[in-house]
Amino acid sequence: MKLLVICGATASGKTALAVKCAQRFGGEIVSCDAYLIYRGLNIGTAKPTREEMGGVPHHLIDIVDPRDGFSVHDFEMRAIPVIEDIFARGKLPVLCGGTGFYMNAVLFRSGFGHAPADAAIRAKYEAFEREKGREALHERLRLVDPESAEKLHPNDVKRVIRALEIYELTGKKKSSQADARTPRYPYEAFAYDYPREELYRRIDLRTQAMLKGGLVEEVEGLLAAGVPENAQSMQGIGYKEVIEYLKNDDLHCNMCDIIQKNTRNYAKRQITFFKKLPNLHWLKPSDDEAALKEIGSFL
Repeated sequence: MKLLVICGATASGKTALAVKCAQRFGGEIVSCDAYLIYRGLNIGTAKPTREEMGGVPHHLIDIVDPRDGFSVHDFEMRAIPVIEDIFARGKLPVLCGGTGFYMNAVLFRSGFGHAPADAAIRAKYEAFEREKGREALHERLRLVDPESAEKLHPNDVKRVIRALEIYELTGKKKSSQADARTPRYPYEAFAYDYPREELYRRIDLRTQAMLKGGLVEEVEGLLAAGVPENAQSMQGIGYKEVIEYLKNDDLHCNMCDIIQKNTRNYAKRQITFFKKLPNLHWLKPSDDEAALKEIGSFL
C-alpha cells in the first residue's frame, strides 16, 4: 500500500481534501505542520475543529507544549512509528500539511555524508548553537554551503551540525557529495493548483477570519500563561505579528496587511518547495469528486 500525501500552499484546502480522502479510502491523517503540533495554538494555525476532522483520526496535533522546542528530527521520530502503526492496521496513512522540511524527513531517508565523525567538532558547534541560537548556526552553514542550508531547516540542528562537520573535516560541501535521498515509502502526492490571485484571495480572507475569530486574544492568553514571546511556537506567521502589535499599538491599523503579505510570501516559498517533490500531481480545485477519482487511480 502507498502512502498518500496532500500538500501545497497555506489556505489551499489541504485539510478538507485530506479528510475526504481518508473517508473515501479508509485512511487516517498524519499532520505535517510545524505549528499544529503545539497545544493552545488554534486560531492562528487554522487547527481543524472536531467537526472539520469528520470523524477521521488525526495524529501529531496538540502533542507539544508551546514553551518547548521541536525539531525536524523530533518530528521524524514521532511520525514514523505512527505511520507504521497505521499501515499495520491495514489503513491508509494520509500525510497532510505544508511544512516541507517535515514532509521530506518522513518521505526520504537522508544520508549524512561519508566523512568520519569528530566529537570535538560536533561539541564546538553544539556549544555555538546553545550560545548563539539555531538561526545563527544555520547562517554559519549558509556561508560555507548554501545548497545544504537551503535544504535544511534551522530547527534540524543535528543535520546542520553534521553538514558543518563534513565541511570542516574535508573542506568539501556536503551538498557536493553523492548523497541522494532514498524514498522510505512508496507514495503519491497531490496539491491543488490554484491561480495565484485566487490563492492570495483565500489567504486574505482566512487572515481576516482569524483576526475576527480572536487571534489577538489567543496570543494574549498564551503570553499570560507563560509562553515566552521568543519561543519557537511564537515564530509562526500571525503570532509574531500580533506580538509586535501588542508591543506597539500603532501597528494595529496595518497588522492585518502585514500578516497577509507575510503569508502570501510564505505560500510562494511553499509552492516552490513542493514543485521539486517527486510524484507530485496537481489537481483542479473546482471539482472535488474529480480530484478524489484521480487520487484513487494512483493508490
